[in-house]
This record gives sequence, structure tokens and C-alpha cells, in this order.
Amino acid sequence: MDVVARWPGSCHDQTIFRNSWVYTNLISGKWRRGLIVADSGYANSRYVVTPFINPQNQIENVYNESIIRTRNPVERSYGVLKRRFPVLSFGLRLKLQTTQAVIVACCVMHNLACDNNDVDPPDSIDVILPDIEKINNRVEEEIEQGNARQH
Repeated sequence: MDVVARWPGSCHDQTIFRNSWVYTNLISGKWRRGLIVADSGYANSRYVVTPFINPQNQIENVYNESIIRTRNPVERSYGVLKRRFPVLSFGLRLKLQTTQAVIVACCVMHNLACDNNDVDPPDSIDVILPDIEKINNRVEEEIEQGNARQH
């Protein structure tokens, strides 16, 4: 629904949310009495509900359980996205602007796959990662031999 990849990793989720079109639509009344179910990293407000940090009674426990059950599909969807595009799990060694574009592109392609009823990737994917040490040694050898391209 909304992908915001322009903020650095150390930026607080609440800041990103307050600068999103989702927040704008909530506070403008466009979505009437809509709510966002969030984790405890967000502040409770008229538009955002979060779990109790220290529930004091059964009602608060049931409320927390409801929040958790509501958030679970969202958290699972991140896992599906990362399995579909493993580069999102392993990290990108690109310029920030390129990284942001890759993240958004993966989300767009994921939504297209969902819209076209593509099968979710399996829960566990055996990914064989290259031996970085061997690759680095090969690059160093090529540099020493003068065969590596300079960028």
C-alpha cells in the first residue's frame, strides 16, 4: 500500500509514518475512522493503536493478543517479500539512491506477483552464497596481475 524507502535506516518509524501519505489520509479524515495497528515503537493516537507494554488485567491481555494477531499477517508478508527477493535479506552494496530504487522495485514486482496470484516462495529456501573469501582472493590476484578493471 505504501513503500517509503527514502529514509536512512536510523530514522525512527514514527518519523517515517508522520511523513507518509497514509498518515495524511488518516488525519485529513479521508479514511474516516480508520486505524493503524502498530507495535510499541509507535505512540498511541486517535489513528494508531499499539499494545500495552505491561498489561494489568485480562482485558488488556486480550487486547494485546488481538493486536498481535492483526499484525502477524503484515509481518509474514515481509518474510514472503524477502524470500521472493533474497537480496532484501542479504543486503545491498550499492549507492543509497540505487538501493532505494531496488527496494521499491522489489515491492512493486511483489505486488504484481500477488495481483497475478503467483505462488508464494517456500518458507525455507536453501540459498548457496558465494564464498566471499575466495572471491576477494581472486580479485586481489587479478589486481596484482593487472587483469582487474578499475572503476
